[in-house]
Amino acid sequence: MKTILLTNDDGIEADGLLRLAKATRRFGKVYIVAPAHQRSAASHSISLHSPVDVFPYAYPLEGVTAFASSGMPGDCVRVGSLAVLDQKPDIVLSGINNGYNVASDIQYSATAGAAFEASFQGLTAVALSEGFDHHEVTDAMLDTILEKVLDAKPVEGQIINVNFPECPLAEFRGIREGTIVSRSMVFRDTYDMIEELEDGKRYMVHGTHCYDAEEGTDYRALLDGYISIGVVNNVGYPVVPYETVFSTRNT
Repeated sequence: MKTILLTNDDGIEADGLLRLAKATRRFGKVYIVAPAHQRSAASHSISLHSPVDVFPYAYPLEGVTAFASSGMPGDCVRVGSLAVLDQKPDIVLSGINNGYNVASDIQYSATAGAAFEASFQGLTAVALSEGFDHHEVTDAMLDTILEKVLDAKPVEGQIINVNFPECPLAEFRGIREGTIVSRSMVFRDTYDMIEELEDGKRYMVHGTHCYDAEEGTDYRALLDGYISIGVVNNVGYPVVPYETVFSTRNT
């Protein structure tokens, strides 16, 4: 039986985390170490100059052992796999994030950052994300995707990145595997000045949704109504072909 560690960046009370935990229980022993509060866009931040607090959390799901942490998602994976659990987990699943993590947005993603931390620990690491509003495809296909990724080969510095399209189930077109990271972006940001301060100005980010992406990429797959599954490398690690990750299964 696998030992599975879940985390996310939307907080331990997030609906996406609950749905992932429900689906994951049949595959092994499930643990959660997740931030006590919202930590989106924290990338791969970790706490070096402050302690990381971890508290048992009464998770509303039988058979799941959960802990809430004061730290970032990356901290949750580190402290979870190195201190909280009796042994390192077999796999870390980060998500299900509320919002896509594809294209250039990946560099900001704490969902992806937590998965990258797991890969640094020598673990199979999977980031899972979905659109903001419609989760029909996620709920219909989650078990199928988990059956695939839970047996993937761990590769240091590399994560499996899964994104579910926001379309209605009737418009879902299938799964695109081996997608590469788009050079586009999900949101094109500008900053609006919202207040004059005594000694400066206060700005707020404003994102305009983009709908352009190259063929064969993660974001193009979502725009076309497909689930996207690809691998993403962290800086400084050699590229490993997508097929390699799934050609050798763990026993």
